[in-house]
Amino acid sequence: MNIEICTIGGYNEVGKNMTAIKIDEEVILCDMGIYLPPIVSLQQQDDTGEKYVPSTQQLVKIGAIPDDSVIEDWKDKVKAIVLGHAHLDHIGAVQYLAAKYRVPIIGSPYSLQVLKSILEDEDIILPNKLMPTALDKKIKLTENISLELISISHSTLQCSLVALHTKKGVIMYATDFKLDNNPIIGSKPNYKRLRELENQVLLCICECLYAPKEIKTPSESVAREMLKDVLLGVDNEGKAIFVTTFASHLPRIRSVLDFAKRLNRKAVILGRSMHRYIKAAEKLNLIHYSKEAQVIPYRRDVEKKLREIEKRRDKYLVLCTGNQGEPGSILDKIVNKKLHFTFKEEDHIVFSCNTIPAEINIANRAALENQLKKMKVRIFTSIHVSGHSGREDLRDFITMLKPKHLIPCHGEPTMEGAFNELAQEMGYVTGKNVHIMKDGEKLKLTF
Repeated sequence: MNIEICTIGGYNEVGKNMTAIKIDEEVILCDMGIYLPPIVSLQQQDDTGEKYVPSTQQLVKIGAIPDDSVIEDWKDKVKAIVLGHAHLDHIGAVQYLAAKYRVPIIGSPYSLQVLKSILEDEDIILPNKLMPTALDKKIKLTENISLELISISHSTLQCSLVALHTKKGVIMYATDFKLDNNPIIGSKPNYKRLRELENQVLLCICECLYAPKEIKTPSESVAREMLKDVLLGVDNEGKAIFVTTFASHLPRIRSVLDFAKRLNRKAVILGRSMHRYIKAAEKLNLIHYSKEAQVIPYRRDVEKKLREIEKRRDKYLVLCTGNQGEPGSILDKIVNKKLHFTFKEEDHIVFSCNTIPAEINIANRAALENQLKKMKVRIFTSIHVSGHSGREDLRDFITMLKPKHLIPCHGEPTMEGAFNELAQEMGYVTGKNVHIMKDGEKLKLTF
C-alpha cells in the first residue's frame, strides 16, 4: 500500500491547517483552515467602513488560506473532507475551497453546526453534503478506508483526532489537543481507544505548537481556579467587570457564568463570534447559556445594553470579544469610543487568554492595553491555560500509540524542530521515520 502526504498548509505557520492524505488512489482532505494575521492586516488597511470581502485568489496570495493548487492532479481522487474540530484555523477556509471537491464534509455535529452558521452568515451555499458523525464510531468512507473521530480534549466542544483505517493500519491526524483529565465540559480523552491502537498507527501527523515547552499542559480546571481568584478574590465592589476570552472557548465561558452567579451579577455576553459558537452548541442541546446570560450579537442591541450597564456597572459581569485587541471587537470599539461606554478608574478588565504569537496580534493587544492603562483600569492578563499539548503530553501521546512514522504539524520551524528533538529522544530518526515538512511538500511512504 502506498501513502502519499501533501502538507498543504499549517507546516510553516500556526494556522491555515490543511493536509491531503492519498492512500493508493484515494485522497482524504483533513481540515481547511485560515491564517488569521493576514486577514486582520487586510481588514485594517480597508478604511471604507463597509464589509470587506476579498476573493479566494487574493486570500491565497496573501497566505490567509491554503494554496490547494499543489494537489490539482489529485482533485478527482478526493473522497471526503474531514474536519477535526470547529476552530477557524481548521474550518475557516471551507467556504472558499470546498466547492471544487464534490465530496461530503464530515465532522462532529458541533463542528458542522458551527460551519453551517458561518455559511449562513456569509450567504454561502456549498454543493457539498454536510455529514455530522458521532465521535468514537467507525464509518466507511470507501471500500478501503474507514473513518473514526476519536474524542480528545481541547478548548471547544466535540474535538477529535482523525483516524483513517486502512487495510495495513491507521493514519492519525492529531491537531489541537491536550490530555486533560479534569475538563470543565465534556469527557476525558478516549485513552482506552488510543491504547487499543498501539502499534497499529502507520503514520501520526501531530501538532507541535507547544513542543518547545517542557511541561504537561495544565487542565482547564486550573484556569477555572485562576478565574476564581481574580473574580472572587479581588475587591470589585462598585466596579465594572469585563472578561474577554476566545469566542469558541465554551468551557471557559462556563466558568465565567458560574462566578457571575456567585458575585450576584447579571452575566451579559457581547459579540457576534461569541453568539455564533454559543448558539451552535445550544441548537444541539450541548449547553444552555442563554438561560443564564443575555447573549447580544448585534451593534444596536449592544449599544443599548452598554448604556444600561454604565448606569448600574456593579450589577453586571460582561463577557465580550477583544481578547487579541482585534479591530471591530467589543473592547476595541469601547476604548476607541465607537461604542457608548466609558471605563472608570479601577474597573476590572480580565484577559482570560494568551496572545496568539503573530506580530499583528501582539501589536493590536499592546495598543489595546496601553489605551486601557490610560483609563487607569485594573488589568488582569494571562488568566488562562492552553488547549495544546506540552512536550510531556506529546511524549505520553506518542508512547501510547507508538506510530511507525511521525510528521509534526500546526507549527513554525522552531516548534517542528523541538518536536523532532523529542522524537529523537524517543528513538525516531530524522528523515527515516520522523519527517519535517513545509507547506506544499509531498512525502511518499510504502507499507
